[in-house]
Amino acid sequence: MDSTLPAVAEELLKEIKKAFQETSHGKDALFFRLKFIFGPSAVPALDLVDQRSVTRVTSPSGRTAYQVLGSSGKLYTCYSSCHFCTCPAFGFSVLQKSESLLCKHILAVYLSQAMGACQELSVSEEQLTSILLAEGEDEG
Repeated sequence: MDSTLPAVAEELLKEIKKAFQETSHGKDALFFRLKFIFGPSAVPALDLVDQRSVTRVTSPSGRTAYQVLGSSGKLYTCYSSCHFCTCPAFGFSVLQKSESLLCKHILAVYLSQAMGACQELSVSEEQLTSILLAEGEDEG
């Protein structure tokens, strides 16, 4: 994760990853902190992780994007390297209003990475380009 997230959020995600790698106790306290830092997007993000809704899409060149099947059934493309999601909530709550650090989809990406719950999909360069371009066509 890049350092564009506040340090406290970065540290919490690292602790969650460590807790799941070690299968240690104390996960409940981490989830309370998660809800405190990320607010109302924390519980829906955890639901998305539980439903295995996050897929890491990689191409042979190493380009990576994430697709998250939202609770509405729509597929959103997320970019963890720049903390961006194509969902309307990201544009409104994160970019316009600055009410949240992340939308539930991006948070689900980070949590699925930390918990080892991310699905993997390898695609060709052309397929990845189509995925990325299809998202832009939906908006226009």
